[in-house]
Amino acid sequence: MTALTVVHEDADLLVLDKPAGLLCVPGRGEDKQDCLSARAQARWPDALVVHRLDMATSGLVLMARHPAMQRALGDAFAQRRVHKRYEAIVDGLLALSDDWALIEAPLTADWPNRPRQKIDAHRGKPSSTRWRVKRRLPDRDASHVWLEPLTGRSHQLRVHLLSIGHPILGDALYGSEAVRGRADRLLLHASELAFAHPDDGRLLRFESTPPFA
Repeated sequence: MTALTVVHEDADLLVLDKPAGLLCVPGRGEDKQDCLSARAQARWPDALVVHRLDMATSGLVLMARHPAMQRALGDAFAQRRVHKRYEAIVDGLLALSDDWALIEAPLTADWPNRPRQKIDAHRGKPSSTRWRVKRRLPDRDASHVWLEPLTGRSHQLRVHLLSIGHPILGDALYGSEAVRGRADRLLLHASELAFAHPDDGRLLRFESTPPFA
């Protein structure tokens, strides 16, 4: 079992840096029991899941150390009081701008093709993502972007970027064969979390540098 990368630890909460390819919680089958929550609970038996990242996504994951904190942090996520920022490398050259752009496209499960999600104007749930180009990568015909999900739908960032014609490199679920072949993993990383501590209101902010360039 690989050692955990601990970004922050105190009596109330943990912030861990999850590697790509590791589940956040156990899956079905004996081969899917190794996960971030199991590794955390082996070290901190009181660790409780607050939110999740896709298995293919790396980056910051917040866990609570007791049920009251789990409820408070869960409420903060539900009420959009947690600032989340991701970074990704996407296909194609996007224009640099000082302004954030907004993708608004309702999402729902693509039932015949689970776990895929799809845009559905009639049955989808409202879904919004802010994005901005961090840098252009002309030699790779790619762009490094910042992403801020304003809602928390499954696979939201992956489907939203696909919808504007710039899928994330290495995306084995949504990318074309060419897009999948341009990286050995999904180039999506949860790089920033910020929120007010539920007990005393102090602002906490954590950062993680993407393991890709």
